Amino acid sequence: MQSLIDHARNLPAAIADRRQEFAQLAHGQQPLALFISCSDSRVVPSLITGARPGQLFELRTAGNIVPRYRAHAACGVAASIEFAVKALNVPEIVVCGHSHCGAVKGLMNRPSVASLPLVRRWLSRAGHGPTPTRPSTNHTPADEDPTTVTQHHLVTQMAHLRSYPCVAQRLATGRLRLHGWFYTVESGQVLVSSHTTRAFRPL
Repeated sequence: MQSLIDHARNLPAAIADRRQEFAQLAHGQQPLALFISCSDSRVVPSLITGARPGQLFELRTAGNIVPRYRAHAACGVAASIEFAVKALNVPEIVVCGHSHCGAVKGLMNRPSVASLPLVRRWLSRAGHGPTPTRPSTNHTPADEDPTTVTQHHLVTQMAHLRSYPCVAQRLATGRLRLHGWFYTVESGQVLVSSHTTRAFRPL
């Protein structure tokens, strides 16, 4: 913790030669993208993208889960999406999943989160159902390939995102683009989802 405290204390001096840049940020934000990623400490959006302050509007949830739109739900995820799209007019949304995701492991092995009722309830919002290679089921078998399951999970969250009226409307008019990224923790490689085949390829 001390290293984090020291960095915070030294930040004004560290950015002294960028005062104009930071002063401009005080007047408002115009992020390049809404970046939805997992809360996992190994996933650092600015490291992955090289983004500078003000360029990413970040939304982080356990398992990068985006619950399906519900008109009357009081939900921080929904509110953040609405604000990014309607107030900030972001032109791009990236949903970023990653390898070795603990939330996906919990989906694959439900008993492993039996002692975490809030986590278990949150994972139920992931919306997992049938896949082209698996019949309809309410669970994700533990013997499936974790990478395949994580990538399917990512595609499902993108589908949930399209259920938000503000997102759907702007996608339909070309004012918004949606991207699915898969970040590999051990190598740093980023794969991108193909909208036509749902296969993932290098970015």
